[in-house]
Amino acid sequence: MATPIIIDCDPGHDDAIAILLALAHPEQLEIRGITTVGGNQILDKITDNALKVLSFVNADIPVAKGAAAPLLGKLVTGEVAHGESGMDGPLLPPSKFKPVEQGAVEFMLELIRASEEKITLVPTAPLTNIALLLTAYPEVKDKIEKISLMGGGLAYGNVTTTAEFNIYVDPEAARIVFESGIPIVMSGLDVTDKAAIFEEEILELKQRGPVSVMVGELLDFYSIYGKKMGYVGSALHDPCAIMWLLHPELFESEQLYVTVETEGKLTRGMTVADRRKKPDHPANTEVLLGVDREAFMKLLFDALERLDREQLPVQGD
Repeated sequence: MATPIIIDCDPGHDDAIAILLALAHPEQLEIRGITTVGGNQILDKITDNALKVLSFVNADIPVAKGAAAPLLGKLVTGEVAHGESGMDGPLLPPSKFKPVEQGAVEFMLELIRASEEKITLVPTAPLTNIALLLTAYPEVKDKIEKISLMGGGLAYGNVTTTAEFNIYVDPEAARIVFESGIPIVMSGLDVTDKAAIFEEEILELKQRGPVSVMVGELLDFYSIYGKKMGYVGSALHDPCAIMWLLHPELFESEQLYVTVETEGKLTRGMTVADRRKKPDHPANTEVLLGVDREAFMKLLFDALERLDREQLPVQGD
């Protein structure tokens, strides 16, 4: 039976690829809904991006708009990496779909309460929506199987020396989520930077079907910022949170207690893991640290080829 999931995202090039990866595996993952949150760009732009991606593959999945800003302070966007639209590169047709009227928190609450099975949350964005849900309705924790998130990094950051973007944008929300008691799988920079796609692979995508070509065009733009920052290849950050659900055997991990620093001048937004032999708290997070890159890319290419070949069935039909 397929695992029911809710994807919480801010598309975003790698968010879009994560959504497509999930859509290509309806026998394993049932996307009950998608929620959006201000992050890579402002809320209206990234919500439109999510709807455009779904329209491109004819996937009529409900999308709910969430928080436009973090719990405290103003939104810091990822425009420097993702462009003015939040998903610069391919020219996608206007969306055929519109967001639902409910806000993201109420939408998630309704889906979780109505589900006979526990729901898995897949946040690939700042954790504002998830923190608001868990704070307002703590009783839903018992109906959440786990949280497979992209965020953080034990060794280094990418916005500051210590903080990764998704956590940096809303560290207060991230701390609430990590300390919620819900089992967490963390795809941080330690693993996502190793899930890099290289130029020759991007070129190969652009010689395939329409979905693969669109992803290749996404990566053409996305790789520009990476090159400026000294990277060889483009890290597929957000798809790791989906790929772990599909093929956890590809990953190396460690069970650790992780929380988030919210006050440090140099460390605000840092995911802090207790790696002592006798930590103060039991492990709350499976931290992904390594990945079989070649197997990851083969599975991604296979997924995109599947979307190239098939007209995606509308979920729920």
